[in-house]
Amino acid sequence: MSTDTPNPIDPLAFVRNMWSGMGISLPGMVTPTFDVDELDKRIKDMKAVEGWLRMNLSMLQMTIQGLEMQRTTLGAVQAMGQLATDTAKAMNPEATPAPVAVDPELNAFSGAALWPWQMMQQMRDQMQQAAAAVQAAHAEAPAAKPGNTP
Repeated sequence: MSTDTPNPIDPLAFVRNMWSGMGISLPGMVTPTFDVDELDKRIKDMKAVEGWLRMNLSMLQMTIQGLEMQRTTLGAVQAMGQLATDTAKAMNPEATPAPVAVDPELNAFSGAALWPWQMMQQMRDQMQQAAAAVQAAHAEAPAAKPGNTP
């Protein structure tokens, strides 16, 4: 039997023949080595690959965690917005929100850097409206009865 014909029992015979035709041997797949230096070199190479894979795995895990945190934060912000909308509707059911003018050239994230500033402005406006409502309620309240003062 010729050594060039692949052995039907050996699944790597085709690959071995292909690589040996190019002058490259497949060490470790054909015969094990008994050279300690060669084994040390292989161990060192495999540990380097292991370290690289661990680093990539850690980066992948951090990316996944970051995306999960982003999803959770987005869900919380949406829930807070829905709660604020529901509260505003409950406080003044007759009022309808004014339609928002949308610029088709801008997307939802175009003013993302200004969101904290806009949120603070909205909170300030709401606090001023609440303070004005409290002042109006106190002004409308009847004067205290003279017998109730200390």
